[in-house]
This record gives sequence, C-alpha cells and structure tokens, in this order.
Amino acid sequence: MTDDLILHEYSQSGNCYKIRLTAALLGAPLERREYDITKGETRTPQFLATVNPNGRIPVLQIGDRFIPESNAACFYLADGSGLVPHDRFDRADMLRWMFFEQYNHEPNVATLRFWLAFLGEERLDEMQRALMPAKRAAGEAALQLMDEHLAGRSHLVGNRLSLADVALYAYTHVAEEGGFELSRYPAVGRWLELVAGQPGYLPMSA
Repeated sequence: MTDDLILHEYSQSGNCYKIRLTAALLGAPLERREYDITKGETRTPQFLATVNPNGRIPVLQIGDRFIPESNAACFYLADGSGLVPHDRFDRADMLRWMFFEQYNHEPNVATLRFWLAFLGEERLDEMQRALMPAKRAAGEAALQLMDEHLAGRSHLVGNRLSLADVALYAYTHVAEEGGFELSRYPAVGRWLELVAGQPGYLPMSA
C-alpha cells in the first residue's frame, strides 16, 4: 500500500475497532481521526461533503478516496494477505460470516451494548425499551450459533485466522457490556482467547 491510510472513527465502536485490528494484524500504519457520534460530529456539512454523505463512521480514507462500511474497509486492507483465504469456498464462507456479523450479530449485540453502556437504560425511549427483548433474543441466538459452530473447530473458517474472525471478534468480546453472559458460550470464549493471542493483536482501548 502506497497511499496514506486514515481511519475516520469513534474509537469505542466495534465497527471502527475491527478496521484498527485488521491493520494491526497486518502491520499496516493507520492514522486515526476521532469523531464523537453522540455530539453529531459525523452529521456536520463538512463531514457529509468531504468524508461520507451517509453521515456514518467508520470510513477508511486511502489517499483522496474513501471507503465507508467497516467490512469493506477490512477487506481492502486484507486483500492479498493471509486474512483472506486463497481457497474459493473458504473465501466465500468468510464473506458469509461477515454478512452474518452485520445482519444478525451487530444489530443486536452492538445495539444493546450502545444502549446500555453508552446511553444508559434510564435514557432509552419507549420504542427502544420495547425492542430490547427481541434484540436480546436475537443476540443470544447469534452467539449460540457461533458457539455451536466453534465447538469443533478453532476458527470460523478453515483452520486459520481470517477476516471472519476479526469481524465477529470486535463486538463479541465486549458483548457483556450489553448484558450478554459470555460464560454461557464456552467455545466462543476459547475462540476469543485465541484471537487475542495473535501476533500484532491490538486491544480496543489502545
């Protein structure tokens, strides 16, 4: 990579963290620019005009070009590396788990984490409170599916670390901040330790 890499982010976001973690595992230098989403800093006219007209982060900037959407940014960084399987089936399976993360896992596990750990339950509106049981059930179903899949294997895809592991690690390892009991998912627990033990691993708080 010859262009400078800049991550426009909110550091407590798992979607932003997965890009930092991907870059760290690959040894890719990454400049970070922080925005406070609770203060609307990604909704300013300047941000909308120059970074992402959708008003969301993370956004990976490569030179003067921009890639929004966390998993797309992770793929840009990892394309051609060992984090993207060479085998055609495994590569598609990696994408399957990354789609699962954004469709089944993140909307439930990450949302409850944000509501409870950052907004606070006392500040939730009636609609959010009404949605909590369904999001709790869907988040637990996602974690259970992962646990059953990981019960007989070390990684989500194949026998080595891939972007599937990175993408799902980001919000799974902080799921307890959303009230999920990770002790109920022993295979997930072992997998979390494996990912955290990788050379180049970067904690979310770093």
